[in-house]
Amino acid sequence: MSSNGSLLGFLIASMAAAACLSFAPPAATAQVPGKTSAAELARKSQAALQQLYGKVPAAKELGKRATAVLVFPGVTKAGLGIGGQYGEGALLKAGKPVAYYNTAGASYGLQAGAQTYGYAMFFMNEAAVRQLDKAEGFEVGVGPSVVVMDEGKAKTATTTTMKDDIYAFIFGQKGLMAGLGIQGNKVTKIQPK
Repeated sequence: MSSNGSLLGFLIASMAAAACLSFAPPAATAQVPGKTSAAELARKSQAALQQLYGKVPAAKELGKRATAVLVFPGVTKAGLGIGGQYGEGALLKAGKPVAYYNTAGASYGLQAGAQTYGYAMFFMNEAAVRQLDKAEGFEVGVGPSVVVMDEGKAKTATTTTMKDDIYAFIFGQKGLMAGLGIQGNKVTKIQPK
């Protein structure tokens, strides 16, 4: 391999490592300097949930039965071989914010690009909500079952067929990146400014 090829490989690896480090989650319940305020997170989360309800009737029906809804209105995902994603949101009970969380994850494999999206997790019982505050954080796909509702599932689902602990809806995708998912994301409680 030429020295130019080695240099290019080193630069790509360095950029990917920097991207991953920028998405590292802050410590649980830590103040996150320079991040969104509690009031702004609450406003954005409530607005995103209302937009989801307007576009997906199954989400609105599910929201009526949910104990709580955790909404991440804006998650940014970027990667080049190694990727990361990060976003902040609010846990809503009866439409009011009761706590704030971040979501973060890393991924490996054939990927390139960047995109933003939002997601909402509908917690159908109090036991599922309690999983959020585990000392090491809540990892999507570990613990209570999380069913990701795509457009097809959402159209055929009814409140009588929905019996799982947590349902997740991904919405508002913008950008160019394949392979969007929330499996393996870590959700950690934060104390916004």
